[in-house]
Amino acid sequence: MDHSNKKILSELLREVPDATIVGSTDQTVNDITLDSRRAGPDSMFVAVRGTQADGHQYIAKAIEQGTRVILCEELPADTRAEVTYVQVLDSARAMGLMASAFYGHPSRSFKLIGVTGTNGKTSVATFLFQLFRGLGYRCGLISTVQNQIEDEVIPSTHTTPDSPNLNRLLTEMHRKGCNYVFMEVSSHSVVQQRIAGLTFAGGIFTNITHDHLDFHKTFDNYIAAKKGFFDQLPADAFALVNIDDRRGAVMVQNTRARVETYSLQTMATFRGKMLADTLLGMHMEINSREIWFQIIGRFNAYNLLSAYGAAVLLGEAPEEVLTELSGLKSPAGRFEQIHSSADIVGIVDYAHTPDALQNVLETISQLRQGNEQVYTVVGCGGNRDAEKRPHMAAIACKFSDRVILTSDNPRHEDPQAILDQMMKGVPPLDFKKVIIIPNRREAIFKACSGANPHDIVLVAGKGHETYQEIKGVKHNFDDREVLREAFASLQTEK
Repeated sequence: MDHSNKKILSELLREVPDATIVGSTDQTVNDITLDSRRAGPDSMFVAVRGTQADGHQYIAKAIEQGTRVILCEELPADTRAEVTYVQVLDSARAMGLMASAFYGHPSRSFKLIGVTGTNGKTSVATFLFQLFRGLGYRCGLISTVQNQIEDEVIPSTHTTPDSPNLNRLLTEMHRKGCNYVFMEVSSHSVVQQRIAGLTFAGGIFTNITHDHLDFHKTFDNYIAAKKGFFDQLPADAFALVNIDDRRGAVMVQNTRARVETYSLQTMATFRGKMLADTLLGMHMEINSREIWFQIIGRFNAYNLLSAYGAAVLLGEAPEEVLTELSGLKSPAGRFEQIHSSADIVGIVDYAHTPDALQNVLETISQLRQGNEQVYTVVGCGGNRDAEKRPHMAAIACKFSDRVILTSDNPRHEDPQAILDQMMKGVPPLDFKKVIIIPNRREAIFKACSGANPHDIVLVAGKGHETYQEIKGVKHNFDDREVLREAFASLQTEK
């Protein structure tokens, strides 16, 4: 594999045979970028029509900075003789194909497994990363929480990076000897062609519920985006789907990959059954083998089952896989428990969709031993799918004794306007159990101060995040830290 970051344009053009070329193909390319500010001599500037801006508006700026290769969907009115223009129907897809070739097709040098779905992507990818490291392999992880090469942590900005950055990261993973890479595949990344040019050894489907309709506009579009990942899998890959989700079968209608299934409810390649679920752990039966996990909750039973299935499909011994899985702990901010000295149980979870919130609250309901009260602190992100806001509040009310509606990441929206929309989902009979505290820190402290020993305080929505985004500024904020501070203040008061 070639690691030199320099290619002749004609080499890269083999990946996009339908391109129209204006100018010389003998240009040198040593970088591919979407950002005109990073464009310069020997770089290829890619003009992509994005949700916020159209890259075609920045072609002139890139040329001013010395760029001599432009990849675009529409030629500028005035072309320059010294510049080569590569015109394609879809510049994002062409960029993915060319970026993969530019970096020497790194995804072919190890087994790349993609995980897609509304909920569970991070948990499944992280479980697999931990599992395969435990089995003795060198591994990479690309997730919402963080990117990781063995013990080296690389901060994550998107669930799936853009294709040049993604291929750069995969190249580094190859350079450091990774045998496996486990990667979350977001619906955005499929539509925006960030995974174009990658070779996957397998794909996993967790589930699908309403989310990201701000981007996809309709639920059908969202389903089609997830399905698009499986449509692209090669014939020698596997497609492992949750058959209990009624859209599991839809995902693999047109895939060339070998289809395998997992289920807690019906016959499947990998069949699981929950035998017991407590705050200390979960007892399951998987393909007639009984196993105790430190991780709890029905939603995690699905996540563990899919990780088990993928490992077996990749040729690992079932007994060894189960032994390793039994020692795993939940990823950061996923049903993460924080206990107070007053015996109040705190739980921080990333649940930011109606389905995820219901999963977490139903798990808490099943774990209750007696008269414990459940306090739920929850909000909804700004500049995102507004349709889910009243549903989130309704679910919080249905499964909680007390609900505090608060800010999540309001971004550029008015926090009070988001909370007003959430309140529309609160049934009149539940008005008395709901209070609104826009300040998230105050909301968490309020929930803790009202709780008694053995009560459960759920702080939902942000999970692993260590910031709160308000008016375009990210402020330091970690639900886990704030919850610990709130518990410590209770001790001080006493």
